[in-house]
Amino acid sequence: MMPHGLSVAFLLGFGAGLLAVAYQGYQVGELPAGTSFWRAYRPNREDNPLAFHFFLLLYVCAGLALCVWGLLALLGMAPDLKWR
Repeated sequence: MMPHGLSVAFLLGFGAGLLAVAYQGYQVGELPAGTSFWRAYRPNREDNPLAFHFFLLLYVCAGLALCVWGLLALLGMAPDLKWR
């Protein structure tokens, strides 16, 4: 298993990072969402609102899930991450 403090820091750090990307994307109106062949796919609010809101919801839910898991691990109510 990963050391307890490192596991909590990893979970909270990545969760906060995803929430920061979601917030910045919400402010700007464009989110990074992978690649489409050789160029980046960045749905925006004007051109593709369905994809924009889908990826915004995905970023927010993933960020909140990682933050909650990190806080629960900090309190000892959830398992730490495991090395594989």
